[in-house]
Amino acid sequence: MQKQVKVKFWEAIMVLLMMLVVMGVGVIGFGISPQIPVLLVIAIVILWAKIKRFSWDDIHKGITEGVTTGIVPLFIFILIGVLISVWIAAGIIPSLMVAGFNMLSVQWFVPSVFLVCALIGTSIGSAFTTISTVGIALFGMGATMNLNPALVAGAIISGAIFGDKTSPLSDSTNLASAIADADLFKHIKNLMWSTIPAFLVSLILYAILGHNAADGNALAKVSTTVNVLNSHFVISWWAALPIIVMFVCAFLKIPAIATLLINIAIAVVMIFIHNPHTPVKGLVTMMESGYVSHTGNQAVDALLSRGGITSMMSTVSLIIMTLALGGLLMKFDLIQIAMQPLVARLHRNGDLVTAGILGGIAVNLFVGEQYLSTILPGKAFKKPFNDHGLDNLALSRVLEDGGTVINYLVPWGVASSFAAGTLGVSTLAFLPFCFFSLLSPVFSILSGYTGIGLKKMRCRVRWKQRGRALV
Repeated sequence: MQKQVKVKFWEAIMVLLMMLVVMGVGVIGFGISPQIPVLLVIAIVILWAKIKRFSWDDIHKGITEGVTTGIVPLFIFILIGVLISVWIAAGIIPSLMVAGFNMLSVQWFVPSVFLVCALIGTSIGSAFTTISTVGIALFGMGATMNLNPALVAGAIISGAIFGDKTSPLSDSTNLASAIADADLFKHIKNLMWSTIPAFLVSLILYAILGHNAADGNALAKVSTTVNVLNSHFVISWWAALPIIVMFVCAFLKIPAIATLLINIAIAVVMIFIHNPHTPVKGLVTMMESGYVSHTGNQAVDALLSRGGITSMMSTVSLIIMTLALGGLLMKFDLIQIAMQPLVARLHRNGDLVTAGILGGIAVNLFVGEQYLSTILPGKAFKKPFNDHGLDNLALSRVLEDGGTVINYLVPWGVASSFAAGTLGVSTLAFLPFCFFSLLSPVFSILSGYTGIGLKKMRCRVRWKQRGRALV
C-alpha cells in the first residue's frame, strides 16, 4: 500500500513543521513533560497517514519496527534505575562524594568534573552510565559547594558525551561508523578534528565560569555534608570495587546489560556485608521505588533520595513513543522526502557538511531519538557525500557532531530527558552550559568550509550519463 501512495514535498514539510510546533509549544511554551506532546504528534502523523490512505498495516508496521530497535536500551534504562538505588544504599556514591571532597578544590571543581566524566565515559563507552553513577556523586558535591546546579550538570553531561563519542565501546559511535561504512578506529581518529577543539574550548569555559562561581562559604557546608555522610553511610575504599569492575568489563568488551547486572549484584552483596540483617523485602522495594535517605539533613536527603525502576518509567515511556514516532516517519519517508530538494542543491563541501549537521539536528528536533538522528541523515547524505568526493569518514563525523551530541539539548529528546531526570536539572537550564554539545557542530562546519580535517576520497569517481567513469 505504501508504494502506491505518493507523498509530496510540501506535505512532508507541513507535517514536520506541525510536529515541531506542537512539541515546542507543549514542552517549552507550557513547560509540560514531553510525553503528551509526543503522543499528540503521533496521533497527528497517524491522522495524516489515514487521510493519505495508508493502511493500518503500514501504520502498525511503522510503530512496531520503530519500537523494536529500542528494546535493549529500554532494558538498560531499567537496570540503571536499580543500579542508582543500590549504589547509594551500598555507600558507593556517598564514598565517591567524600573522596572527591578530599581531593578537589572549589575553585577548580567544575573543570575537574568535566575531565573526570570525560575519562570515565571514554573508558566505559556509556554517557548514560557515567551520568547516573559518578555524575550523581559529582552533582551532589557541586550542590554542597553552592555551585550553580545547571553549570555542574552541563560539565557532567559534556564530559560524559565526550567519552561516549570517542570510545570504541560506545553504541552511538559504532552506529555512526556502521551507517557511513567507515572503519571504527579511523572514524574515532577523524572525530578529533572537531572533538579536540570543542573539548579544549569547553575546558577553558568551565575553568573560567567555575572559578568565578566559587563560594567562599562552601567549606563549612562541605564539612557538614562529609560528617553527615560518614555518620549515615559506610564510607570506605571498598566502594571503588564496583567502579573497577565496570572498567574491567569495558576492557573485556562485556555488553552493557551484563555489566550492569554484575555491578548490581556486587552492590547488593556489599549491602548485606555492611548490614547482614537487611530485610529482603525492603531491599526489593528500594530497587523498585528508589533509595530514600533519612539522614535528617535536608540537602543530603534531597541529593541521595533517588533511583529505582519507577524513576526510569518516565524515560522508558518517552523512548517507546519517540521510537514509535521515528518508525512512522521512516515508514512514510517523511524526513527523506523533505531533505531531497535541499540535498540536490548542494555544491560546495562546506554546504554539504552544514546540511548534514542540520539534518541531524532536525531529526533530533522532530523525533527526539538519538539513534534515528544518526540513521536517517546517514541514509540521506551517503550518496551526496560520495558524489562530492568526500570519504565515508567525513560523513560519519557529521553524524556524530549533528546527531549524537545534540540529543542532549532537545527538551523532548530521550538523552536530555534521562539526564534531566537523573540529575534533577531541566534541559533548558543546563543547555547553555553543555558547551561540548554546542561547540562540536560548530567546529565540524568550520572544518567543512576550511577543508581542515575534511577527509576526501583518494580517487574521486563521477559517473556521467553516458556511463563512462572518469578517475
